[in-house]
Amino acid sequence: MSTIERDAVAAAERADALARKDEELERLRAEVERWRALYEATPHRDAPFTTVSGRPIEPLYTPLDRVGAPPYEDALGLPGSFPFTRGPYATMYRTRLWTMRQFAGFATAEETNERYKYLLKHGQTGLSVAFDFPTLMGYDSDHPRSLGEVGVCGVAISSLADMETLFDGIPLDQVSVSMTINGPAVILFCFYVAAAEKQGVGPEKLRGTVQNDVLKEYQAQHAWIFPPEPALRCIVDMFEWCSTHAPKYNPISISGYHIREAGATAAQELAFTLRNGFEYVERGIARGLDVNVFAPRLSFFFDVHNDFFEEVAKFRAARRIWARTLRERYGATNPEAWRLRTHAQTAGVTLTAQQPENNIVRVAYQALAAVLGGTQSLHTNSMDETLALPTEKAVRIALRTQQILAHETGVANTIDPLAGSYFVETLTDRLEADALEIFERIEEAGGVVPAIEAGWFQREIAESALRQQLEVERGERVVVGVNAFEEGSEDVEIDLLRIDPSVEEKQRRRMAQLRETRDAERVRQTLDALRAACASDENVVPRILDCARAYCTLYEIRSVMEEVFGSYKEPVFF
Repeated sequence: MSTIERDAVAAAERADALARKDEELERLRAEVERWRALYEATPHRDAPFTTVSGRPIEPLYTPLDRVGAPPYEDALGLPGSFPFTRGPYATMYRTRLWTMRQFAGFATAEETNERYKYLLKHGQTGLSVAFDFPTLMGYDSDHPRSLGEVGVCGVAISSLADMETLFDGIPLDQVSVSMTINGPAVILFCFYVAAAEKQGVGPEKLRGTVQNDVLKEYQAQHAWIFPPEPALRCIVDMFEWCSTHAPKYNPISISGYHIREAGATAAQELAFTLRNGFEYVERGIARGLDVNVFAPRLSFFFDVHNDFFEEVAKFRAARRIWARTLRERYGATNPEAWRLRTHAQTAGVTLTAQQPENNIVRVAYQALAAVLGGTQSLHTNSMDETLALPTEKAVRIALRTQQILAHETGVANTIDPLAGSYFVETLTDRLEADALEIFERIEEAGGVVPAIEAGWFQREIAESALRQQLEVERGERVVVGVNAFEEGSEDVEIDLLRIDPSVEEKQRRRMAQLRETRDAERVRQTLDALRAACASDENVVPRILDCARAYCTLYEIRSVMEEVFGSYKEPVFF
């Protein structure tokens, strides 16, 4: 048989296969119509039948919902291969389980250090630092605005001395550390690098992440210091410095978590987070950085809400959008730059003060969704977090939840086990389409920074939050123990962690001693050099590191930067 004849036969076989497929779809369409008639004739439960985000859910999904979908290799591919829908790594959890983290920090550095050692002893594989509110805003513990807040919602870190104590006895070349800090992120990062140096650990050995995502602060969480442009400059300075000096460290965790916690839908969380990520990519490229070098160190952080399948689909869609955009729009040729890696945290906003033990169940399902979605790192919330900082018992249960998931359920044995589900694949496609539509609306608003300054993001999130809250208040969406299945008396009968008010006084004395014993002239010189760097085009990271090594305090460094950069005041939008 000639080549022409073989090609003709092959073409005929393909045509026959397509015809058979069309016939099968027509038969299925007829069967679905008969089924739908029976379905419509049967009374349904009084329930919204929508996702948490408000998307209507069909009663049944079949191959008909996949008609016209891109070919398998274009839409899904294989794990570790473009477009990474099925996972960022080829072997996923068969080689290495996700990093199990607990977000922890309270009172003084000494007390938090004890909690970290407790967590590591009980099998945690990474540390996540929770800072108190003064630290999040760049204030020292003895600043007047810190009164009453020191160590209450996280650990108080005001200088390199505190950071050294926080990680005393914890080898920073062996433990991955994530720090949730944004406005003053570059300062806390420098404290961390300097503390590692004190252990004899160079920055090239450090693994972990600093959140450092200021765009979502303007959009959702509001823990900012500087206006957007100088804040973005500091972030790109960190990209540049880490690319050379700390190549294993992630200088940013582009965070959808706080966007979702503020009330965004899954599609909004997906779109706003990725668009923020593209903004950081564009800023890095504009600086002259090689996207193939700095983009692989950009990490992500997503919320895991209650709607199980929507959350699984969200992770899959995020990887696909990121991979395609980095390759096609930004010209990245390094597959590592296409690979979206993410940390996930169960949704704090879904936890309830009523019947707090129910939160254990919520967290378990959310953790399962994160793992089936392919997360690289996971924090599980503790059942008591709506009432206080978690106790050791509550933290242990949250950690055991991950360990049971990893070692007893079998979900880590195969990669992306929900792939091919008509429902999950359809949700993935629709979330991707929703995100692309939102990208267009952001561009119509002028881009990320102009949209922030005009209040566009803030209004979008507020409207979504209001809709979800009204659904709960009207009883349209059930929250067990809150608007349904109440027990009459909702008295809390669990132990709570109480922060000793003496923590603030201890921290004040510590600050006073630091100022008395450090080299005042060195402090002045390093702060002056930082001020000059901020006023020029010089990368600020080396200068802040010098300030950290001289034991300049957090607020002293913030204050000098603020002199040059100014402070951000949010316009009134509502």
